[in-house]
Amino acid sequence: MKHRHLGRSGLLVSEIAYGNWITHGSQVEEEAALACVRAALDEGITTFDTADVYAGTRAEEVLGRALKDERREGLEIFTKVYWRTGPGANDSGLSRKHIMESIDGSLRRLGTEYVDLYQAHRFDHHTPLEETMEAFADVVHRGKAHYIGVSEWSAAEIRAAKPLADELKIRLVSNQPQYSMLWRVIEAEVVPASEELGLGQIVWSPLAQGVLTGKYKAGQQPPAGSRATDEKSGAGFIARWLEDDVLNAVARLQPLAEQAGLTMAQLGVAWVLQNPNVSAAIIGASRPEQVRDNVKASGVELDAGLMKAIDEILDPVVTRDPSLTSSPANRP
Repeated sequence: MKHRHLGRSGLLVSEIAYGNWITHGSQVEEEAALACVRAALDEGITTFDTADVYAGTRAEEVLGRALKDERREGLEIFTKVYWRTGPGANDSGLSRKHIMESIDGSLRRLGTEYVDLYQAHRFDHHTPLEETMEAFADVVHRGKAHYIGVSEWSAAEIRAAKPLADELKIRLVSNQPQYSMLWRVIEAEVVPASEELGLGQIVWSPLAQGVLTGKYKAGQQPPAGSRATDEKSGAGFIARWLEDDVLNAVARLQPLAEQAGLTMAQLGVAWVLQNPNVSAAIIGASRPEQVRDNVKASGVELDAGLMKAIDEILDPVVTRDPSLTSSPANRP
């Protein structure tokens, strides 16, 4: 497993990280979730990403139990705050109250005294940015997090936050956006801003919710038990990729993957890692063998001819509009 610096910080992260957004505490039983984490550890993954909102806070609990016997100093544990985690008026957003209460809840569920990275899961349009950053500074200065990151923030929002972080003497080092061969909305604005300011991308859904594995076929029903059939979590996110034009284009990638000696999943993960601003690609799994397959993308270099061929095939179905990097106008 290769490691990369997280932005321009000194923190090294495994370039393939393990995330438990949909799976832990929701789509798969805990025994299977623990087996996936064990496979990730066995394959050299040291970076684990979760959030307080995942599976109604249960995902953090499952991850905490999965990692409890590991050497804490050998892990990088990330979590997030913003989405609603309770019924109260202040149980969402990035107010000082919600951040200070949420970090304590996350640490308790994860069974750790600190997280390596605490991330704003979206931008809060109803809290002054100064209040949010001051609260994050207190989290860091009290030793509850080492670094601060954001997720799905626009270039303008990142540019506004970075000088505040610098003034408060905390390290804003990362952004966590969706990014894949099919979803490239960060390339025009977010990546250039991040490169300038020293943030690295920790990208989620590098396989476009599994579509880039090739298991979904045009004109056919989704495979039983796949994310597209899980109405509780995955189906809504994957729906936009299930159009025949997208699936037909993806199918044309198969010969390219074979030419490179890769599976389709490995090709998809390797592709995002070719972007030098990407510090890590987050993979999820419901079975350990998925982890073992995906990690083989670490260290793979795709040549310019292959990258060009991928672009030529997918260009008609790629989403690039930078305005699609956005946060809710109102708190959830």
